[in-house]
Amino acid sequence: MSRGQILDEDISASSQWSDSTAAKYGRLDCEEGDGAWCPEIAGEPENINEFLQIDLRSLHFITLVGTQGRHAGGIGNEFAQTYKIKYSRDGSRWISWRNRQGKEVIEANRNAYDIVLKDLEPPIIARFIRFMPVIDHSMNVCMRVELYGCEWLDGLVSYNSPVGQQMTLNGQYIYLNDSVYDGAMSNSMTEGLGQLTDGMCGLDDFTHSHVYNVWPGYDYVGWTNESFSNGYVEIMFEFDRTRNFTTMKVHCNNMFSRRVKTFQKVVCYFRSESDWEATPISFSPVMDDVNPSARFVTVSLYNHMASAIKCQYYFSDIWMMFSEITFQSGDDPTHKVDDSNTRILIGCLVAIIFILVAIIVIILWRQVWQKMLEKVSRRMLDDELTASLSIQSETFTYNNNSPSSVPSEQETSSTYERIFPLGPDYQEPSRLVRKLPEFSQTSEDTASTNTSSKSPPVSVQEGVPHYAEADIVNLQGVTGGNTYAVPALTMDLLSGKDVAVEEFPRKLLTFKEKLGEGQFGEVSSQIKNNSLHL
Repeated sequence: MSRGQILDEDISASSQWSDSTAAKYGRLDCEEGDGAWCPEIAGEPENINEFLQIDLRSLHFITLVGTQGRHAGGIGNEFAQTYKIKYSRDGSRWISWRNRQGKEVIEANRNAYDIVLKDLEPPIIARFIRFMPVIDHSMNVCMRVELYGCEWLDGLVSYNSPVGQQMTLNGQYIYLNDSVYDGAMSNSMTEGLGQLTDGMCGLDDFTHSHVYNVWPGYDYVGWTNESFSNGYVEIMFEFDRTRNFTTMKVHCNNMFSRRVKTFQKVVCYFRSESDWEATPISFSPVMDDVNPSARFVTVSLYNHMASAIKCQYYFSDIWMMFSEITFQSGDDPTHKVDDSNTRILIGCLVAIIFILVAIIVIILWRQVWQKMLEKVSRRMLDDELTASLSIQSETFTYNNNSPSSVPSEQETSSTYERIFPLGPDYQEPSRLVRKLPEFSQTSEDTASTNTSSKSPPVSVQEGVPHYAEADIVNLQGVTGGNTYAVPALTMDLLSGKDVAVEEFPRKLLTFKEKLGEGQFGEVSSQIKNNSLHL
């Protein structure tokens, strides 16, 4: 309960005082909600049957329980002083727990915060457990509970057998009945479990017991052959489902000096569906007339598949006494476990995988399609640029013979038609380099001076060095156009002339300021020492 192994939906109650005191808050040592489960008490105490119910989902062997009141950080003071326990293996037939002396009421808490543990003797084999506080008018009741035990691996839900009998030994009565059997009892015991499954093996001397303050013979269930004309005792065992049985172990008393021995032979029949198998198995243990100690007799069941077993134990002396019977079994390999949740989980995983695969395919398809579009766009751009540049190079002329030969601003500002968007990828600049137009070489002209009229445009002389003036050239790039003042020396370089540039000694320069830096180094302004000669 406190560890959360039992889910909230497996905890229920007959009533609740409020939503904050619901059944799910009845976990030991838990302070959630208002700190505990509190029932809504109405009516007379003797007619009240409030309970907190726990569904363990399968049969469990419960040996210890714990209870606690509602402390709620010091503001609560409700607890149960006594309570009862009811249990069920099928959810329909409820059984009141009693200790080995037959007492039902269990002493519980004396304050709201201490944990009180109670050993269950005999232990409970059940799936459903109910805690039922004993209520009076003196105080309100709240509970937090815990269960301690393990899963019941035997799978045995009931055994049917003749009732145990009474022996007289040296004037003393030895009661060999099943005192904790929780089924119906008359001439036989049906639909219940008892001392043969309580986990306690009897002593060598059957007149003594592990349990304090009980009658002689308490640990054993025994029969005399005088009551069975056929010479055997028949016990039928019912299980929760069809199982694959390997062995059966029977703890027997062998105090042969008191005419008590282990069984001489056992014959077992198996039922898997509705009919008993026609062929039983038989086993005869080795009889021991030397060692009087009690012992387990192991019977091989040869992996028989069954949901019920009926065994006939034959007498080898006057008395036969059993204290414990256990079965070892595995699951039926043909048994289909309810895997609906597993199927749902697998279906969800498959759907998620398909969605992820579809997303990946769409992404890859878009990338491939985008690359194809880029290739087509580049090819179209190359074709248009080639055609445009060819036309411009053919119509671009440079004539210095007349003023009309000077190209207009519109002609020198021609651009690259259109730039197609190429997506996020970077366009290689090398693919868009414009070829500079070739200039026609003309003879040198001489300008004449006329004071009575305006001077005509001055023609450009070839080979004349420029110092204070620069040709204005409109350079068009991929990202737009810019107008730069290009020195004549640069124009000579661009026009293809061979110009020898003399290297100036750096030791004659004095650093003035840094202009910037780029991919090919640093650009700075420097002054020549002494005087400036050009």
